[in-house]
Amino acid sequence: MKFKSKLPYIEGHIFSYMSGLANQYNAINLSQGFPNFEPAQELKDLVARCLAENTSQYAPMPGLPALREEIARKALKCFGISVNPDSEVTIGCGATEMIFTAIAAFVWPGDEVIIIEPGYDCYRPSIDVAGGKVVVYKMKAPEFKINWQEFANYITPKTLMICISSPNNPTGSLMNKEDMDALAGLVKGTDIIILSDEVYEHMVFDGAVHQSPLIYPELRERTISVFSFGKTLHITGWRIGYAIAPQQLTNELRKVHQNTVFSASHPLQKAIALYLAQNDSYLNLPEFYQKKRDVFLQAMGKTRLIPLQCRGSYFQLFDYSAISDEGDFAFCERLVKEYGVAAIPVSRMYSDRHDDRLIRFCFAKTDDVLISAAERLDKL
Repeated sequence: MKFKSKLPYIEGHIFSYMSGLANQYNAINLSQGFPNFEPAQELKDLVARCLAENTSQYAPMPGLPALREEIARKALKCFGISVNPDSEVTIGCGATEMIFTAIAAFVWPGDEVIIIEPGYDCYRPSIDVAGGKVVVYKMKAPEFKINWQEFANYITPKTLMICISSPNNPTGSLMNKEDMDALAGLVKGTDIIILSDEVYEHMVFDGAVHQSPLIYPELRERTISVFSFGKTLHITGWRIGYAIAPQQLTNELRKVHQNTVFSASHPLQKAIALYLAQNDSYLNLPEFYQKKRDVFLQAMGKTRLIPLQCRGSYFQLFDYSAISDEGDFAFCERLVKEYGVAAIPVSRMYSDRHDDRLIRFCFAKTDDVLISAAERLDKL
């Protein structure tokens, strides 16, 4: 059969590849971004209860009303904003589905979408499938800050959407109030949509505060913000995420959501709603993950790897250029095979495979695993 691939550059998935290599060599897997610890027992008990409560059929397409109401309450508590659970909140099958759905709902062939790299690797394929034109703004190591004067040059009359991510995966950088003000100034008077990936919203460190565009009136009217219960509640395998957007944008988002997955898991939505109604444990995540970051950094202090600043997310970048001149992909393969630790080569989070000799570790692991990984890497 003859056909033209929409994603010819995808031959595999770096996260799956590195996790598979880690399993093959019995290595400590600090590559793929998932916790190695269980969610709250109370939450798991609620799932068992909800499975027995007539939840075997479809949930409503936009998501269970009870969960959407809890999300609105959470937005008020965390951001101080009022969100209409009926017209502004949509529950999806993970944040990635919400990102794909948002892009598919608005991007037409020829529309330009600006993405910021290094970044999560789902944006470009989603834009390509929709027929849009990807415009890449590259942040520079080691600060990974956005120069908004430079960024302005990437905006053209064809710009339909700008994708932002804070805290950023993989760099751990944050957008601050000045960043949001600059972005608001650039899009003022345009029809540009902001797609804001905020899945690590509660993982901000050293006294920093997460800045969501939803907080800024001039941005909120054009923003689709995407969040992840997988990250917030340590349940990445449950695949429950959500989007908050103005009604006009939500209406279009739901049209695509309805005709792809239709709805997310009914019993899991109900369990999360019941859990959130009586538990705000996510407010403790900044302290929880900052301790893990610090444990990991202290343990890694004996190695020759040089840490970059991590202000958010549960990823830590290291510079290995003092150790080797090899490319980051080859270096990560060697780490697994010779030292028993898996990492992600940051070049795989750039469209052009830009290589600064940086690797990414996930520190959403128990302390003993983090310390064991550091002991192995001390032999480098």
